[in-house]
Amino acid sequence: MNYLALLWRASVDITKRIMQDRKMNEEKTRLTRQFMEALPHGKALDMQVAGVGDAWAELTMNYDERFIGDPDTGVIHGGAISALMDTCCGAAVMSHPQLATITATIDLRIDYMRSATPHQRILCRAECYHVTRSVAFVRATAYDEDMENPVATATAAFTASANDPRDPERLKAVGDTVKGTVI
Repeated sequence: MNYLALLWRASVDITKRIMQDRKMNEEKTRLTRQFMEALPHGKALDMQVAGVGDAWAELTMNYDERFIGDPDTGVIHGGAISALMDTCCGAAVMSHPQLATITATIDLRIDYMRSATPHQRILCRAECYHVTRSVAFVRATAYDEDMENPVATATAAFTASANDPRDPERLKAVGDTVKGTVI
């Protein structure tokens, strides 16, 4: 095979991988949107999916007077930001390629750096950075329009299980074992 044929074949393979990644990201985005629609607080807080990829998610929440915690300043209540960050962390875990799309919060720590600026949308980005056989670890940051000055950061632990809990091979890949039982 000559050089041009090898180059062409490599470009076709790369294009196929890019298309598969796009399809996978579209599927993850669709699943995350379904997740958001199923959560009553996600609907109530009007959370929106901004982006989803392998082990990361971005969600937004528009400013709404219903969420004001301090009527004198118009600052959003910390509970609304907490809910956004928790949900975004869960979405990041669900988007991890080795994990199932079902998870629950085990632990969540949020550090508030400052109040969100009134009348600005809040963006949260979360990344699932480490997975054991039963726990997924996540970091998240929430911003308003000042992306250089975070509103809050979070670290969290979530339940984790293999992509298909009935598939023993996938469980072994994450470090778990199954002895003939369907989970």
